[in-house]
Amino acid sequence: MELRLLVTFEKVATVLSFTRAAAELQYAQSSVTGQIRALENSLGTELFDRLGSRIRLTEAGERLLPYARRMIELAEEARAAVAEAEEPAGSLAVGTMESLTSYRLPPLLELFHHRYPKVRLSLRTTIGDETRQALRQGTYDLGFLMEERTEHAGLESVVLAVEPLALVAPPGHALAGGPVGTAELVGQPLLATEPGCAYRDLFERELAALAPVDFMEFGTIEATKRAAAAGLGISLLPEVTVAAELAEGSLVRLPWEPPFTLRTQLAWRAGKRLPAHARLFVERARRMVSEQG
Repeated sequence: MELRLLVTFEKVATVLSFTRAAAELQYAQSSVTGQIRALENSLGTELFDRLGSRIRLTEAGERLLPYARRMIELAEEARAAVAEAEEPAGSLAVGTMESLTSYRLPPLLELFHHRYPKVRLSLRTTIGDETRQALRQGTYDLGFLMEERTEHAGLESVVLAVEPLALVAPPGHALAGGPVGTAELVGQPLLATEPGCAYRDLFERELAALAPVDFMEFGTIEATKRAAAAGLGISLLPEVTVAAELAEGSLVRLPWEPPFTLRTQLAWRAGKRLPAHARLFVERARRMVSEQG
């Protein structure tokens, strides 16, 4: 059973598209189709059901997938062990989120681009449950989490920093003058990013204990900040994402202290031996985030 065939199978099984798999592997689509057929012939069974323009794994394909991923990982570990003393190299699929990609990670990405050009980073934007599931399945090598909990089933993680939150409003807001209790937020127009963000979900939990909650949802943090600055409501966001607006005065911080603590973490599948370039990414991320404060 050739490793290159398993690599192609794993990619097709992950994205469920021959076309997309060919693009990501930089193969012709006919090569991907031919490799899958060769693997099916060697195993004597079909691995995919072809349903017109869609495909799905057969039962045999479902059984093969975890073995394929383990064999690919072992091959990568073997290569990493042999090349440990050489320049860091290899690919990393990293799950992340908008707040980190836009506001914390640029210095880290710049460092890897210039100092470690043989490390190929692929950032995938997902949050919460999606990131954890992708790590457990092996779709992601590493994943950033912003969570209240620091232990996650099937994962190992390192805490990078406590992530301060800020409840922001437009200048001159009625609640800006003194300490604010949770009860005073009931009835206020609330702005938020999509469900699934830990800080939004925890904020909703606190408010829902007092009264029904209705958020005006925006697709991005940037859009949420603009809406708050325009006077459409108040929003709880990571402090790092609103630091510039607070400094320039287009937003003000309301004196409400969240009764929960979020921690930015970097996680990977439990039991997985991280290759040298992945360990380097974890260490550099830990150092850079801690220096940012």
